[in-house]
Amino acid sequence: MPRREPYPFDAGKSVTVGSEPQHPAPPTLQSALSLRALLIGIICVAITCVVVCFAELVSGSIQVGYLQLPPVVIGMLTLILGVQAVLSRISKRLQLRPHEIFTIYTMMLLASMISSRGLLEKLIPLLVVPDYFANTTNNWRSLFFSHIPKWAVPFNPHGKIDQYVASRFFDSLRPGERLPWNLWVVPLLAWGVFVIFMFTCFLCMAALLRRQWTDNEKLPFPLAQLPLEMVRGQTTSVGGVTREGFLKNRVTWLGFSIPAFIFGLNGLHQWYPSVPQIPVDINLMNYFVQPPWNAMLFLHMYFSFAAIGFFYLLPTDLLFSLWFFFLIIRAEDVVTATLGYQPEVMPMYGDIRTFVAYQLIGCYFVLVGYMLWTARPHLAAIWRAAWGRRLPTDISDHNELIPYQVAFWGLVIGVLGCAGWLTLFGMSFWLALFEVCVVLFIIEMVMARSTSEGGMLMTETCFRPIDVYRMVGNVQQLGGANLTGLAFLDAAWLRDQRGLPITGFLDSMKFADGVKVKRRSLLAVYGLAFIVAIGVAGYLQIVLPYHFGADQLYSYVYQGNPVWAFNDAQTVLQGNRPPLPWFDTTNFFIGALITILMVVLRAQLLWFPLHPLGYALSGSWTMAVFWWPCMVAWLCKIIILRYGGMNLYSKARPFFLGMVLGEFTMGVLWSIPAIFWHAPTPFFPWP
Repeated sequence: MPRREPYPFDAGKSVTVGSEPQHPAPPTLQSALSLRALLIGIICVAITCVVVCFAELVSGSIQVGYLQLPPVVIGMLTLILGVQAVLSRISKRLQLRPHEIFTIYTMMLLASMISSRGLLEKLIPLLVVPDYFANTTNNWRSLFFSHIPKWAVPFNPHGKIDQYVASRFFDSLRPGERLPWNLWVVPLLAWGVFVIFMFTCFLCMAALLRRQWTDNEKLPFPLAQLPLEMVRGQTTSVGGVTREGFLKNRVTWLGFSIPAFIFGLNGLHQWYPSVPQIPVDINLMNYFVQPPWNAMLFLHMYFSFAAIGFFYLLPTDLLFSLWFFFLIIRAEDVVTATLGYQPEVMPMYGDIRTFVAYQLIGCYFVLVGYMLWTARPHLAAIWRAAWGRRLPTDISDHNELIPYQVAFWGLVIGVLGCAGWLTLFGMSFWLALFEVCVVLFIIEMVMARSTSEGGMLMTETCFRPIDVYRMVGNVQQLGGANLTGLAFLDAAWLRDQRGLPITGFLDSMKFADGVKVKRRSLLAVYGLAFIVAIGVAGYLQIVLPYHFGADQLYSYVYQGNPVWAFNDAQTVLQGNRPPLPWFDTTNFFIGALITILMVVLRAQLLWFPLHPLGYALSGSWTMAVFWWPCMVAWLCKIIILRYGGMNLYSKARPFFLGMVLGEFTMGVLWSIPAIFWHAPTPFFPWP
């Protein structure tokens, strides 16, 4: 019987559960705190923030910053390597070392996430949306304003509707008017406290998860592979053996040429319509127009070469499960329509039905429980360290990002700090604690796993903590203060999970291992990048709307996500959200049982092809976008492994990573004329 590719959840086969494995001391490690790298990194962080803000908000046509591996960062890294190649011909002293390039890359990665959906694109508009969009029809003033603390928003919640600070944000300043900075200072400082607590949680969780996922389970971290190959591509000798670098490999540039040609042609089509274009988005719903097939909520084929490139690095069983379970979800839409059943759509998620979403909630809980079960020895070591007990030498935390004791109590303080802040906002402490715990220890755990193991370019879920609460309580009885706080929390942190910082922390630590950098030195790098990005991007994301008018900027950021959150809370407060039907609660247990069954079968049957992570992600927007690239990558990998074996698989790897580099490079190149001349751009298949 052929053995499938290693799978980290198979604890009995690939992970030693009874004891921590031995971890030999690494070779000489470099510090990430090179002065010239930090100075160049600060400059690159500022440039990254400017590019992201103008490309995503002003242009609105290319989203170069919100992916878990942002195209703008790969574009900037390519530029840095190109400049270095030129300068190194002048003097070898001007050449940056791999660990210095890594430092710059890490700073840009965090800056891109902060500038985009990871923080500021959701937080800044949220603070003025309630005032600007309140009217007599939606009745937001009477529903929410009495529950909004004055210190949390720049407008006066007890004053008139559509105040100057909000109206000029959306309509732009008139000649001679000044931006009301004085009204923004207090709410920005107040929300800054919450952000610090939340980022502390992300940082501490990443520090606690790293050894288990990287060393014990040996997850592939696909998103860290391309930048690592690009940096290593400058090295011509490894272990005394000369090898062809990634950027000098002809196979790399062959892969690069395919998306470069297609998106180059499609971009020219936008400028000159006579130039033909190659479609990268096929709406299959145009072909399923008759009942019951038209009951499917969303079915597109997006041709993302970058996604195909990353998915090529995954095990075939995971690839198969990702697209298979997505199609099963769509088949459930058809079956329910055939039976005459019309289930409601999940609140705040328009592409999945409630009974399916509750299956996946059950899957999330079991999946997290199983991850914790397989990590028992590691968690025991963390617990011992948390109480000051000495760890054995082979599991020492001396080279971890944060000592386990500090990370453990830092996580506790971060969780309690978030819950306490939300309590000051007006929420019940226990509801706030429940929300924070579900977000961090259920949703973010699976989202982080989806990138570390599944190579997902987007982290999206299909439920919020309040949807879990609906199984045991009536959300209509929570009251106005709680639901107002939930509206802010949903818009700022819960609904759109793209640009999730914890994945950046984990990927950068994996990258650090590849270039032999001390993980502990990354703390200062993260802190410096955070401060510079908050300053530059925060300034731009307040100034740009007042200059151009938010109504003229990217509509999703200003008229989509935050407005939907308050509309949902309005629906609940007006009594239009009935208690959860028993059928949906039953599906929670069905999803949990299906996941348990998969876990057991995978442990007993080597040939069992279904992967629980594929089931967990099947109802998300991520898979709605990437199911087709998963299928293409799966077919490619099956054929390559069957007819060429691991030798051909290894030789083809630069080709697939080259496709990633090509698509992301074209995204950055087309964003330049969009920023400076508002020129039209081609559509990129990661909406």
